[in-house]
Amino acid sequence: MANSNYATFEIVSMVVLTLILLADVLFIFKRPHIPSAKESTLWVLFYAALAVVFGVVVWQLFGADKSTEFFAGWLTEYSLSIDNLFVFVIIMTRFAVPKKYQQEVLMVGVILALILRGIFILVGAALIESFSAIFYIFGAFLLYTAWHQAFRSHDDEEESESKLIVWLRKRIEVSEDYDGAKIRTVVNGRKMFTPMLVVFVAIAATDVMFAFDSIPAIFGITTDPFIVFTANVFALMGLRQLYFLLGGLLDKLEYLKYGIAFILAFIGVKLVSHAMHVNELPFINGGKHIEWAPEIPTTVSLGVIVAAIVVSAVASIVAARYKDKKSAN
Repeated sequence: MANSNYATFEIVSMVVLTLILLADVLFIFKRPHIPSAKESTLWVLFYAALAVVFGVVVWQLFGADKSTEFFAGWLTEYSLSIDNLFVFVIIMTRFAVPKKYQQEVLMVGVILALILRGIFILVGAALIESFSAIFYIFGAFLLYTAWHQAFRSHDDEEESESKLIVWLRKRIEVSEDYDGAKIRTVVNGRKMFTPMLVVFVAIAATDVMFAFDSIPAIFGITTDPFIVFTANVFALMGLRQLYFLLGGLLDKLEYLKYGIAFILAFIGVKLVSHAMHVNELPFINGGKHIEWAPEIPTTVSLGVIVAAIVVSAVASIVAARYKDKKSAN
């Protein structure tokens, strides 16, 4: 009966979330505009409140454990999504996307991200079900990603994207100017692609890169595919509005990447510890479980995630204010 109720809740939740996303898409494409700070703030708060309500409903219906998993997963994915915004800013700036059409670009990016993450979640869930040692791989990957997150620069990302764009431009004919939000246009009687297609490809490549980071991270918190997917949906739904709200402030969050790196490293360690606890690999401890390996509770994970986000954000704000005062003097 409990499984039946959970399955019904999954279906209802997915239908409601799909309707919300469709309404968002229709609103954007029917009324392209540059959202004000007030509008962006209201939408960000709305989606955040929606996520909190969803988590509370899960708590009431299925208990604290499921709810805690959702909140920890949502915050992890939200922090990774904010990092995603840095790359979106680079793409929008480099291709001089008209502000009026940036909402469409971001919405396409969000939809692509949801599709890609949905596929990655299904693959990840299947791997976990059939191969428990995948936690070793996920853990090692997250530890590497954490190191890369802490010490990479956005110049590295720009270089990778430049290679992709050069490769694409050699294979298709691209017009010099945009034609609204269209990806095809006619110039001097010839059909060709607009720079919007190149922007979409760059956004899609970014989504793939971040999906590789985010899905192993959230599987370190919960292995429930429904919780994993809904955490991703709620994290991405407010991403478009957050882009316009933060705008130039993103550059001031210089320590956020270290907070995200710490979260990824922590979850990486948690995954490796879990893999040792359920170990079945014959060349590690004779194929036996390593009982002394700790299983880190989700409540501890939630506390660590919140602390890392708060500390890195506060440190960034303090540092930014100090620099402003120094430059003023």
